[in-house]
Amino acid sequence: MAAAGERPKTSPKSVKFLFGGLAGMGATVFVQPLDLVKNRMQLSGAGAKGREYRTSLHALGSILRHEGLRGIYTGLSAGLLRQATYTTTRLGIYSVLLERFGGADGTPPPFLAKAAMGMTAGAAGAFVGTPAEVALIRMTADGRLPPGERRGYRNVFDALVRMAREEGVLTLWRGCIPTMARAVVVNAAQLASYSQSKQFLLDSGHFRDDILCHFCASMISGLVTTAASMPVDIVKTRIQNMRTIDGKPEYRNGLDVLLKVVRYEGFFSLWKGFTPYYARLGPHTVLTFIFLEQMNKWYQRLFLSA
Repeated sequence: MAAAGERPKTSPKSVKFLFGGLAGMGATVFVQPLDLVKNRMQLSGAGAKGREYRTSLHALGSILRHEGLRGIYTGLSAGLLRQATYTTTRLGIYSVLLERFGGADGTPPPFLAKAAMGMTAGAAGAFVGTPAEVALIRMTADGRLPPGERRGYRNVFDALVRMAREEGVLTLWRGCIPTMARAVVVNAAQLASYSQSKQFLLDSGHFRDDILCHFCASMISGLVTTAASMPVDIVKTRIQNMRTIDGKPEYRNGLDVLLKVVRYEGFFSLWKGFTPYYARLGPHTVLTFIFLEQMNKWYQRLFLSA
């Protein structure tokens, strides 16, 4: 046990980064099908075409019918690499900042400081994770195209090598700005709404500070975060999947995406794919933090308790 005034023992920074990535990857294995459906929904109707999917269930049924059971895990390698880069960086930087600016006795910094740290960590993680994000968007979108137009990436590494070779290295960071903007919005909305939701549930007297409370708070937080971040997310998805036609890209910038979506598909299409996005966000957050807490607990027990 730490002496009075002495900072408690914590795991090394490298372990914090490693556990953050592993926790995110573990959660992704469970929610990848929802990510696939969300991406397909957001691309449905792109280019002023008719909508391919009426609802998220229709999209899921169509994927299962045409691509089989394995089809719902299309892009899993990219999803895992995204977590290995984005989540490792985000949670690692956040943990380091939390420790750096916390009290000498281990007390956490004020809420606004934590929110600023979360947004900073999210933006840094998004920058590092953008290449895997671009690969994920393209791999999950491939099955909706006619066979002759598919990119046919075998796995995430094949996708990254081919993108760099065929379209230039900078293509790996296509949509980087909206990806970082989305990460800032998600982290800001998630931190504030999760904290408030958890406090509301505890104050109601019907919940204790346990996994059930964390899950319910995450689902409430997910609703707020989804509503706030989806317009930025659809911009990111469309830009990262766009093709160059006759030397001209489909979209000039993020504002052009927003204007075209509203003009050709309607204002509420900015929230297309809401259901799978929301269904993914809460459980992914809960699973990530459950895995993270368990790994930290075992590390504490095995290496720091002696």
